[in-house]
Amino acid sequence: MLSVRNLRAAYGPVQVLFDVDFDVAPGSVTTLIGANGAGKTTIMKSVAGLMMPIGGAILFEGRDITRAPSHDRVNSGLSLIPEGRLVFPGMTVEQNLRLGAIAPAARSGHSEMLADVFRRFPRLEERRSQHAGLMSGGEQQMLALGRGLMARPRLILMDEPTLGLAPVMVKQVFETIRELRASGFTILLAEQNARVALELADQAYLLENGRVALSGPGAELLDSHDVRRAYLGM
Repeated sequence: MLSVRNLRAAYGPVQVLFDVDFDVAPGSVTTLIGANGAGKTTIMKSVAGLMMPIGGAILFEGRDITRAPSHDRVNSGLSLIPEGRLVFPGMTVEQNLRLGAIAPAARSGHSEMLADVFRRFPRLEERRSQHAGLMSGGEQQMLALGRGLMARPRLILMDEPTLGLAPVMVKQVFETIRELRASGFTILLAEQNARVALELADQAYLLENGRVALSGPGAELLDSHDVRRAYLGM
């Protein structure tokens, strides 16, 4: 579904991605792991169209979207759930969700999708008239996930969805990811919680200093001595 080839990216004169290659298969969870500064968020921004790479190619369902604007990618079926949630605090839960269906491809079925989001996240339906800024961090993450689903995506990009959450909410987020995969969604996940992310991943890529250092099935990386020592504390 997604193929990234020789991706290079920079912030001004500082290059942060160096010839990154990876693939995301339909119906899978593909995980990017690595330390802070390894390049995970830069990859997500590049795939979503929030920053333009300095080299390489990004293909989505066979179409070259390397230079396509972000709104075109959303309309084509890409949905980014950004690091830090970035909900609109002065708007209600329902207003935040409806903004997720702003792309033309999502507008026609927004009512059905809203009902589906409320089915998946009953707490959001309970709080539909509450301002998003008054919700807990975990509730805001559920809202960000729901808003991403409102775009009717075929590929969901999740950037550090458990960052700053309490353990009970971390567990809920990963359970939600499992449910979404079971429902047929395809997910690219960037996550620092390496253990659970690898347990969940069909395919995983370990990033170090802007390069893919290791790749393989999630279970294979989970059993890697180097990964266990460096990222799992074992």
